[in-house]
Amino acid sequence: MENNKLQERDSFGSKLGIIAAAAGSAIGLGNIWKFPYITGVYGGAAFIVIYLICIAAIGFPVMLSEFIIGRKGQRNAIGAFQKLAPGTPWFLTGWMGVAAAFMILAFYGVVAGWCLEYVFKALINSFAGQSPEAIGNMFGSFISSTAKPIFWQVFFMLLTGLIVIAGVKDGIEKYAKILMPALLVIIIILDIRAVTLPGAKAGLEFLFKPDWGKVSAQGVLVALGHAFFSLSLGMGTMITYGSYIGKKENLADTAIQVTIADTLIALLAGIAIFPAVFAFGIEPGAGAGLVFVTLPNVFQQMPGGYFFAILFFILLTVAALTSSISILEVVVAYFVEDLKMARKRATVIATIAITLLGIPCSLSMGSMSKVTFFGKNFFDLLDFTASNIFLPLGGLLISAFVGWYMGKKEVEAEVNQEGVNISYIPLFMFLVKFIAPIAIAIVFLNGIGLLKF
Repeated sequence: MENNKLQERDSFGSKLGIIAAAAGSAIGLGNIWKFPYITGVYGGAAFIVIYLICIAAIGFPVMLSEFIIGRKGQRNAIGAFQKLAPGTPWFLTGWMGVAAAFMILAFYGVVAGWCLEYVFKALINSFAGQSPEAIGNMFGSFISSTAKPIFWQVFFMLLTGLIVIAGVKDGIEKYAKILMPALLVIIIILDIRAVTLPGAKAGLEFLFKPDWGKVSAQGVLVALGHAFFSLSLGMGTMITYGSYIGKKENLADTAIQVTIADTLIALLAGIAIFPAVFAFGIEPGAGAGLVFVTLPNVFQQMPGGYFFAILFFILLTVAALTSSISILEVVVAYFVEDLKMARKRATVIATIAITLLGIPCSLSMGSMSKVTFFGKNFFDLLDFTASNIFLPLGGLLISAFVGWYMGKKEVEAEVNQEGVNISYIPLFMFLVKFIAPIAIAIVFLNGIGLLKF
């Protein structure tokens, strides 16, 4: 019976599908708005060098660890630990991942809904002739309203659920193979337009000119944190996706390719954004302010800006969707395998539950803004709990599990299959046993305020 159940599990059908889905999971809103900004603030090319070291020392080892746990366990994020370490508390690592996925998608769906609203605003040319102050007020008025942000949040979650409900091969893989090339084409078109603007050189220098004077302990910590969070690590997405990867696939190569794709898209996003921002003499701002206030101001001044505004907000929505389907799959896989639900029912229940949790996140920008828990509104509370506690703790425990519990022989046996022979397993084991856990612990302690640079 057990073997039959394993054979019935859905799986990815091709190498391209694996890369597209896993890279899609890693490439999200943070790549498009956060990475380019922190690169410029913390030293441009100097920061990129530090970030790439962090990706190699932390991002890659933890991602490969998650793939190993998932493929060897052939289960969801909780079930994999229960199978590989029966009778031990290691399964709590999976529980943290599922809980983090649940919370992250609740508020992520809200922000993704904002992207959809801005696709609509771009289509009807709402930014034309508006002053920077008016565009800022437009954003503030929208997110603080009640009905419209919730409508777009529900619509986005419906899109996510419809893809996941179709399964791994016919849903996640099929749409990842469409969405990821679309994302790449859009971002290249935006790059070409950005670098051909008069004055674009200053934006490229902001991104790529090394300024070692800006390198600081805080910058290194930011690079550490982003290297970890950017790759969707610590919340079971790569464990879940790893469980759908066939034994003939080279797990290490897959982890490297996903890591490169994630970093490349982040850099391309920077090329799309900052030459345009500097070309029009606008001070770059971080986060939502950059995307929903600064860039609409840029687009409405740019020749052809109407078209490029539409493209940009479609890009944001696609990036959000490729991440959201992987996050929802973490929860759905648990419901299907451990709670024995049919996929359709599991997806509907998970989607509705996460959407309902997201509604107070949306309202915390408006009617519930004065409702706080530990000094944070509901949106910020979920963000803090998932991002600063569950994700780093999950990553720390995943590293410890592979490095110390499984050990080198078991790792080699899983990675070196079907003629694959990875020569750098000793280096990987060193990174996953010592370097990654120490680095993630520093990120965790900083995130909860116990360690400050």
